[in-house]
Amino acid sequence: MASERQGPLRILLLSDERPGHYHLSEGVVAAARRLTGIECHKVCARRRRILPGRLLSHMRQSYDWPPERHLKFGYGVNIKTLPAIDLVVSAGGDTLIPNVDISRSLGVPNIFCGSLRQFKPDDFSLIVTSYKRWADSPRHIVVVKPNAMDPDTLGRPDNVPQFGHHNPPKIAGLLIGGNSGLFTYRRDEWNRLLRFMLSVTEAWGTRWIVSTSRRTENWLGDEIAKLARLTDAIAEFIDYRKAGPGTLPDLFARSDILVCTEDSSSMISEAVCVRMPVIGVAPESHEFKSEEADYRKFLLENDWVRYVLIGGLSVDRLAQVLGEVKPRNDNHLDHLAGLLKTRLPDVFGGNGAL
Repeated sequence: MASERQGPLRILLLSDERPGHYHLSEGVVAAARRLTGIECHKVCARRRRILPGRLLSHMRQSYDWPPERHLKFGYGVNIKTLPAIDLVVSAGGDTLIPNVDISRSLGVPNIFCGSLRQFKPDDFSLIVTSYKRWADSPRHIVVVKPNAMDPDTLGRPDNVPQFGHHNPPKIAGLLIGGNSGLFTYRRDEWNRLLRFMLSVTEAWGTRWIVSTSRRTENWLGDEIAKLARLTDAIAEFIDYRKAGPGTLPDLFARSDILVCTEDSSSMISEAVCVRMPVIGVAPESHEFKSEEADYRKFLLENDWVRYVLIGGLSVDRLAQVLGEVKPRNDNHLDHLAGLLKTRLPDVFGGNGAL
């Protein structure tokens, strides 16, 4: 019980080493830190690739293996060497089994971020999801995909002014992704996006901080680098090939608005969380899985984002959608912290700062 615990809350963050997953867990830990002192231990629990997930799940259910043996065999986790903990947090399908096994073996509560696959809600103390269909579940909370970025630390305003023809943004961020399973960008669409960027600069004097990602094609990175040398429209080019991950906080802190390709749900979510006006842009050839489509609709219905096809971009269209966006004016970490405290009072109650 939180009221009986002495010292910080000891959290085990299980990571599959995929940033799109462990950043969700880091968001939960960051929210928990607003309630109580935290001691966080990050441990890799990556499934051995030669062992299919279904096989490990079958072995777990069909054979009388103790969790300690199963964890070490399938995930390289030695439960005997884990630190003393009070809570397990993880995200990503490969961490589901170790999350549950460690929780049961050590007798501590557990939080999972994402979809449960073969597991049941009762296998977890709390599930953090972004899909509204779970809103009435007693084990789920529905929030924008968590992350650890704090808009107050970044200096983001509580109330963002409306931008457009009458109030052009001085600095705009442009986050460029690339092809993924359900997204296919044509070369002419990338070129149109870059021309759009230059047209905004010509009309409004807006300058851009442009960042690529691990999915961005090399030719496009080279083209942006060339534009950065030849035009003042690009205030800074963050080339993922050289900079690597971890550059978004500075871009968010310095930009008035954000234009972001829609292939990255995490980038859009992070920008929404730090109170930015967000415009998602997509190629003609794209679609979402059903739950992700519902999530994008959830963001849209809250007026946190607007979506535009690359083929429909223009300065006037940008002004129109910026006039429709109403960025968040709260701190997403405080919101999540309040839900954690309400739903897990035995873990967080009695130590709250909120």
